[in-house]
Amino acid sequence: MTRIGLLSDTHGLLDRRIFEHFKDVDEIWHAGDIGSAEVLQALREFKPTRAVYGNMDSGDVRYSLPEFYRFRVEEVNVLMTHIGGYPGKYNPWLIPWFRKSLEAKQQMLNDQISNVKCQISNLKSQISNDNIDLFVCGHSHILKVQYDNTYKFLTMNPGAAGKQGWQPCQTLLRFTIDGAKIDNLEVIELERK
Repeated sequence: MTRIGLLSDTHGLLDRRIFEHFKDVDEIWHAGDIGSAEVLQALREFKPTRAVYGNMDSGDVRYSLPEFYRFRVEEVNVLMTHIGGYPGKYNPWLIPWFRKSLEAKQQMLNDQISNVKCQISNLKSQISNDNIDLFVCGHSHILKVQYDNTYKFLTMNPGAAGKQGWQPCQTLLRFTIDGAKIDNLEVIELERK
């Protein structure tokens, strides 16, 4: 089991309370608008950190991180970017990736149906790298977790962990990945000081 702490939109402010809430996580994911190389460095010194740059990040952050980050944690394929949207209102650049993921899932299902007698280990080896199980983004400052029935993956936006913007409180997400299962989702609200 891998414990994840997810945040976005710190905009240069790394609230010390984040360290308390993420003390037991195995990895931190930052979905962009980090705000400074110092914030990124502090997170990396605290826990292993995966991150993408956001539209407000300057060169020192932008040049050290990808815009789109695909990775796998246990059996969950993740796509993370800053400006992503949500089901029905995605960034148009992402739609081809999502369609490819859906096609990969449909092909995998077809392969499973036609090869019912195959062993589970053989089926796992057929899983495509194009598959997306979890889509993570930031940007909107609106915390939202929603399953996309069209593309068949979970979307997560942790809202904003910084104070810049209109949001009434700072928000974080904490959850676990256990094999192919995304579980134990917690919403953390930090009162604005």
